[in-house]
Amino acid sequence: MTTEKDYVLGTHDEEIERLGLQHRVWRPKATDAWQRAGFTVGQTLLDVGCGPGYATLDLADIVGPTGRVVGVDRSRRFLSHLETQLELRGIGHVETVEVDLDDAQLAERLPAGIDGAWCRWVFAFVQDPKALLVRVAGALRPGGVMVIHEYFDYSTWRLIPPSPAQELFVGKVMETWRATGGEVEIGTSIPGWLGELDFSIESVRPLIEIVGPRDYFWEWPKAFVDVGVERMRELGSLTGAEADSVRQALADAERDPRSLMVTPGVIEIIAKR
Repeated sequence: MTTEKDYVLGTHDEEIERLGLQHRVWRPKATDAWQRAGFTVGQTLLDVGCGPGYATLDLADIVGPTGRVVGVDRSRRFLSHLETQLELRGIGHVETVEVDLDDAQLAERLPAGIDGAWCRWVFAFVQDPKALLVRVAGALRPGGVMVIHEYFDYSTWRLIPPSPAQELFVGKVMETWRATGGEVEIGTSIPGWLGELDFSIESVRPLIEIVGPRDYFWEWPKAFVDVGVERMRELGSLTGAEADSVRQALADAERDPRSLMVTPGVIEIIAKR
């Protein structure tokens, strides 16, 4: 399998904690999409790039013990976190699959006849996102549904009033992302690929927020800055002085109740095979 260090933000404890906060902030949008996609009791659902498994656990609650959830990720550390939670909660209807999503063997390791698949910020990280889409589509039964959340315009992430330090950080994140072989704004390509695979797009819409420091949604990008700035510094993408300026810009914005933040632009796609 791959090493853990090639994850852009790593797989350490702080990143697992950040991903938990991220999922809590985004849970209402995810569960709304799952409901509109028809995810329900007794189904078999696939969590593609499940990470530490926060969404996997929610999907397990939806399908119940008569259903099944398959969580797929390449990180053993992330999957071990999920497996520990499954054991603690006595959940027996979740299966974990450790495989690189860019590996052709993924298709062989997925069960056939899946009712639904969930992917959030996964296609943006892989080397061949179209091939991944083909593999997931092949596991879906006719009428099966995919729910996808991916960035379509990451550069919308900014502070109001504008902050040069914040904008520098966003640019560095995008550069680092692409340097690892991913495409941060992959969301613009996915609808066309789904059409080529004869999916019917049931719903497509932008997910973008403009929030103040007291809004819960603010906590998502804030947590990314907390972890991401240090990671960018470790990778040499930010100098120590630049990292300090990014942290200071966010701290200054948080002290001003008139500040606003525009979040990165996300596209939500619900498509039926």
